[in-house]
This record gives sequence, C-alpha cells and structure tokens, in this order.
Amino acid sequence: MAALTCQELVELVTDYLEGRLSWRDRRRVASHLAVCDPCVRYLAQLRQTLDLLGTVPVDSLTPEAQATLLDAFRGLRR
Repeated sequence: MAALTCQELVELVTDYLEGRLSWRDRRRVASHLAVCDPCVRYLAQLRQTLDLLGTVPVDSLTPEAQATLLDAFRGLRR
C-alpha cells in the first residue's frame, strides 16, 4: 500500500469526511494521519469549519452562484 502525501490527503479529505472513500483509501488516510500532525490539525480545522458553517442546500444557490463555486473547485483540483 503506497503512503499518501499531504497533498494527496488534501485532495481526498472531502470524500473522506463524507464517507465516500474506498476501504483502501480510508486506510491510507488513517495511516497518514497517524504520523502527520500538520494533517491532523488541518482535518480538525476543516471539521470545525464545517460544524460552524453547516451545509448550504444546493437549491438555495442561484445558478450563477453554483457555476462560480463549481469553477472555483475545479480550479483547485488542477
């Protein structure tokens, strides 16, 4: 099993938090978190942010806002 880099963890963190990772990838994330304090702090901060902000229902966004957000997230993955 190949170890994750911090960058790879950041790319997987949303799917990890939403329970959408395969068993293998969840194990890789857990293994990385066991040895990487900065990623543990990052994950804790992300969880705290999500707890504070909650979720935004998609139907509450205008089509323009949806498009802007999708474009921004697509840019992050590049």
